[in-house]
Parts: sequence; C-alpha cells; structure tokens
Amino acid sequence: MDMCEHKKGRKLAINVPRIIALAIFKQDNGIPTKKALYEIFEPNCSYKTLVVNINRFAWLAVLILQILLALARKGKTHIIKHTDSTEIPVCANRKARYHKTMKFFARWGKTGKGYFFGLKMHLTADLNRNVLAVQFTSGNVDDRSVFEKLNSDLTGIFVADAGYVSKKLEQQFSNSQRIILTVPKVNMKKIATDWQIACLNTRMLVELNFRNLKMFYGLITSLPRSVNGYLANYIYSLLAYQIA
Repeated sequence: MDMCEHKKGRKLAINVPRIIALAIFKQDNGIPTKKALYEIFEPNCSYKTLVVNINRFAWLAVLILQILLALARKGKTHIIKHTDSTEIPVCANRKARYHKTMKFFARWGKTGKGYFFGLKMHLTADLNRNVLAVQFTSGNVDDRSVFEKLNSDLTGIFVADAGYVSKKLEQQFSNSQRIILTVPKVNMKKIATDWQIACLNTRMLVELNFRNLKMFYGLITSLPRSVNGYLANYIYSLLAYQIA
C-alpha cells in the first residue's frame, strides 16, 4: 500500500494501512461512530482528517474485498449455495422524504417486513456460510435481474426464495453444472423430491450472514453525511466480516 502514500506534498498524518485497520476495527467491534473511534485511539490528526481518509481510501478496501471473494470462489466451496437479498435502509421511513445524501441511489423497496427506503444487498454464500459474491443495487431492483451476474462464475445447486421464481431464469441458469431450486409461492403447485426439500430447508442459513453483518458489523447506518461515507461503511463492514 506504499504506492498510495503521497510522493509529493505533505505526508499523511496516518499511513494508509493504519487508516484501513482502524476502519476495520470500528466495524469489527461494533463501534457506532467514527467520533467514538477517534476518541479511543486519539490518532495524531484531527477528527476531520480521520473521517476524510477513512472514506477516501475505501476504494482500497474494495480491492481487498474483491480479492478475498475471488479466492473464496476459487477455493473449495460447498456444492449447495444460497442467494438472497436484504434491505439496507439509509434512514427511517419517516425521514425518507427529506433525505438528501443518498437520494440518487436509494429507492423505495418492499420486503416481507414492509417498505424501506434505501439499497439492497444481494449475496451468495455456500452451505458453510462462506460469502462468495456481493452486489448492491437500489431498493426497487428485482432480485431476479441480479441473480445471473452475481453467480456467473459459480457452479453447484443454488437455493433461493420465492422472489427468484422465474421459468426463464431457471432455463437460462440451469445446465450440467448449475441447478437453481426456488421455494414455490403459496399459490403455486410444485412437486419436490426428498433431496430438493432437504436443500430448500437450508435456505435460512444465508440469513445468518445478514443478521451478523447488521447486528455485529455495523452494516446499517444513517449517520454518514456523504455518499462516500455511506459506501465506505458498507465496504468496511463486509471486509471486516470476510476476514473475521
């Protein structure tokens, strides 16, 4: 990461590896704000400098995350994989009308729990809960439109919920190395074999990844005052979770 340091001009008050390490520490330990992080470590810089640099070098965290996900996909993964999405609200619903920071990215979406204003995180993990692929979209994007791109270089048996039910998707996706199993909607009749039922019964495991990211790694936030702040929070949260 030395190449990211300034070659000319004033030297960074905190070097890049430490900036990223502090950001990961914040997410890994559930520290709610950068202000609290600043007060814990008292780095040799102003609070504003710390915030600016954490957001500024999030692109490096993206590269690290991409490498880790690529290594996970190329490694030994379980044949059964789960794909699902979860809501990422950027603010409380009552404040959505006045929210400005993420207004060009956030949209109204709906889940089984109701409406939200924000983004969606689409994620694929194997039966051992190893995260293999992640993608963010606006909150109103159809899950089925993301599925193929998210899993383009993966093989196995893919288990998904009713939101992914699509005959066209099944025909496009399924081949000798890839099978998609979706939970039928209540108004659909579908006969499943015992092994298919056993696979479908594992689909809730992916929810543990969402739960941990939200409860213990600070994925959900409404505190940033810039788009970069929001995106950096999501990136560092995923990176902290991936290396945990």
